[in-house]
Amino acid sequence: MQPDDASSKNTNEETPKQEDALATAQVEAMEWKDKYMRAYADFENSKRLMQKDKNSAVTYANEKFATDILTVLDSFEQALATISAVQSEDEVLNKIKEGVDLTYQQLIKVLEKNHIKEIACEGELDPNLHQAIMQVESDQHENGHIVAVLQKGYTIKERVLRPPMVSTCK
Repeated sequence: MQPDDASSKNTNEETPKQEDALATAQVEAMEWKDKYMRAYADFENSKRLMQKDKNSAVTYANEKFATDILTVLDSFEQALATISAVQSEDEVLNKIKEGVDLTYQQLIKVLEKNHIKEIACEGELDPNLHQAIMQVESDQHENGHIVAVLQKGYTIKERVLRPPMVSTCK
């Protein structure tokens, strides 16, 4: 029975060491779990804030442009008020022309300020920029060159906002 006593003695001696190791491992596991939970919470908060910022940016992306375009609306309203106050037909026509011209210039400035530019439509058709909607015969233009612009096109910064619709030479 002595061998059994020796093995039970080893087991009894190892048990406190194992219990200490187990307790230490459990404490470490709890610390790691706590760190994980905090990191996960931080991640979720960051994700939520980024989504909120993204939604806000999308919602208000055109706010600056809309504010700028309101000045053009003001000009149209002033022109209409001025026309109503004028008595003579010749004077009305002159005021209309003057008001439309000033409003057009103001609109061009607003578009330029917001990086919206007209696409040039001279020379050879560029399928990345132009949309050819018809072909015509012309002795004055080379084959594949733009003959006429049917609708102007515009870019916003480097992106095509609306391609110009053009006719090309056969």
